[in-house]
Amino acid sequence: MQRHTTISYLLAVTAVFIVLRFHLLPAVFAGLAVYVLTLKLAFHLPKNMNRVAHKVALAVVVFCVITCLTSAGAAIWSFIGSSHGIAALMTTVVDTLGKLRGTLPDSVTEVLPTTIEGLRQQLVEMLGDHVQKISVVGMEGIKVFAHILLGMVVGGMAAVHHFKEHDTAPPFIGAMRSRLRNLTLSFDKVVFAQVKISALNTVLTAIYLLIALPLFGVNLPMASLLVLLTFAVGMLPVVGNLLSNTLIVVISLGVSAGIGVASLLFLVLIHKAEYFMNARIVGHEVQATAWELLSAMLLLETVFGVAGLVAAPVVYAWLKAEVKEQGLI
Repeated sequence: MQRHTTISYLLAVTAVFIVLRFHLLPAVFAGLAVYVLTLKLAFHLPKNMNRVAHKVALAVVVFCVITCLTSAGAAIWSFIGSSHGIAALMTTVVDTLGKLRGTLPDSVTEVLPTTIEGLRQQLVEMLGDHVQKISVVGMEGIKVFAHILLGMVVGGMAAVHHFKEHDTAPPFIGAMRSRLRNLTLSFDKVVFAQVKISALNTVLTAIYLLIALPLFGVNLPMASLLVLLTFAVGMLPVVGNLLSNTLIVVISLGVSAGIGVASLLFLVLIHKAEYFMNARIVGHEVQATAWELLSAMLLLETVFGVAGLVAAPVVYAWLKAEVKEQGLI
């Protein structure tokens, strides 16, 4: 292996460690999303455009992509953070648990939260410190938003630069671009496969909560928010679905024991194989077996927490693509 290629690999590994260690994953994923979407849309631009017109068109595409992603994220965040959002959902869960305390064994009631703060603390312990960081309002929240916005801008600039001539690039620059190409291809396959999985789970959950239950005269509290939350947290492998499913079952128990059992059975039937379905679908995209992805998720989650769990499929797909490029497998 040539020296410039070796150095590019060392820099790539260092970059992965820095991103996960210093909680820069949201910014990097936002940048990659803008980069990938811009390239996908840019390839549909007319081929006979002159250079200036093409640059202007690319700038418009980048602006539209960033605007759409930012608007969608802001809308979801605004809805979740509104008076009818997470605060109301947590109040409903605490009230439901309060009603259930008298019917549950003492060993169970001892670990149930009695206040919203207690519930929030249990969620933080369940999902790790990252949940606390992204839920903080104030300077920390502004910092995270600024990182994401800066990541989008960098991703857009990289997409525009992608269409410049690279024939005269030095070998080291060419090696770094090769690392970026493999990363974006892996991100494209893994993340958009995860979006499909989350969307499928959300549709099935919406059918159950918004159509099936009302047909039997049951209107579950906060049903619309639960559907939205299912999609949002569905981007977190395994842990996300565990969280949304738990909330659905608890709120269902608040309606009646029968509805709680029905919700539990539905979620077990739909999501019992979520861990392995995730690995299988994503694994098919990156040509990796389920045990490979599950091992990568376990390892990175142990070292870096939830950020490692989320990044594991992309990182492993990237690693496998690089190994294949070197002809080692």
